[in-house]
Amino acid sequence: MNVEVLELLPEIAARAGRTDERREVPAETIGELTDAGVFRMLQPKRYGGHESAPRRFYEVIREIAGACGSTGWVASVLGVHPWQLALFPEQAQDDVWGADPDTLLCSSYSPIGRLTPVDGGWSLSGRWSFSSGCAHAGWALLGAIADEGDFLTVLVPAEDFTVVDVWDTVGLRGTGSNDLVVEDAFVPRHRVLRNREHALLRGPGQEVNDGPLYRLPFGAVFTSAITTPVIGAVRGCFAAYTEEMRHRVRTSLGGGRFAEDHYAQVSVARVASEVDAAILQMDRNLDELYATASAGLELPKELRLRARRDQVLGTERALTAIDILFRTAGGNSLRRGTPIERAWRDAHAGSVHVANDVERALAMYGKGVFGIPVEDNLV
Repeated sequence: MNVEVLELLPEIAARAGRTDERREVPAETIGELTDAGVFRMLQPKRYGGHESAPRRFYEVIREIAGACGSTGWVASVLGVHPWQLALFPEQAQDDVWGADPDTLLCSSYSPIGRLTPVDGGWSLSGRWSFSSGCAHAGWALLGAIADEGDFLTVLVPAEDFTVVDVWDTVGLRGTGSNDLVVEDAFVPRHRVLRNREHALLRGPGQEVNDGPLYRLPFGAVFTSAITTPVIGAVRGCFAAYTEEMRHRVRTSLGGGRFAEDHYAQVSVARVASEVDAAILQMDRNLDELYATASAGLELPKELRLRARRDQVLGTERALTAIDILFRTAGGNSLRRGTPIERAWRDAHAGSVHVANDVERALAMYGKGVFGIPVEDNLV
């Protein structure tokens, strides 16, 4: 675990309420996470990055999310984008990191962009929603569809998009996931990547970034970036909850110390097991994927499907855990601004992301078990 990040956690936790109220992560927090190297963990070494094993990145994200769910979410999403940019042509990487290796990228992958062919590339227009941390980004990765029906990710500089402040939500309020508007922006050919290449585990950037990190599937790396802050927020809440409840005396149900209540003890055990199971399965899968890629071997489809299975179930387990805590804490769960109330809202908000569509991911795994072909860019 990054020692610099550990030192930041108390202040990140202290800012959690302000982050929630202001609806975006403070610039000072982003600056501190930048200085601590969080956003360079999945960035290529040739641009000053660390090319860390993915598990290390997600361990750091869990700790940050444990202090503040919104900050963990933004750190995870902004932190995973350098991995994807590394798959773009070398010129696109130079465009972003050539002048400043600390430049951040936001995203909105919904394929709603309108692309019109022009000399040397395309003209792009559209409006995208849910772009987390976009106020801190110098570039954006945006979804579009080519005339032939291919899904594309398009790289656009900040001067070509406008941020529209619309983010006012129940949970993950501090993520600043606002809308982006682009009007007739020129996109050169080297700033476009076909999503199909992700599923095929390839990208033009592999010519210069040939490490095992960049031979992993988007369906594991990106979706883990969505589930990990949910698990981290719940785990952090659990730690705060048990510390507070250890000495609390009930004012109802006959009184007595809360910690001596049999039902409270059982609830704590269930929550701990759900969180442990979520973390252990995701870490195992990421380690196996990375080890297989490091050995230069083909990634089995069974492993890729299992990674998606356990990723969505990790989110489901986190929700089960936070719901148990919410009920067990009783009326204390209802007070605005408490760790349990905020974690409950943040976890449920994160669960509605398309990457956390449990039924769809589990159905894909079931198809694989029965030998039915699975074609999906999130595998």
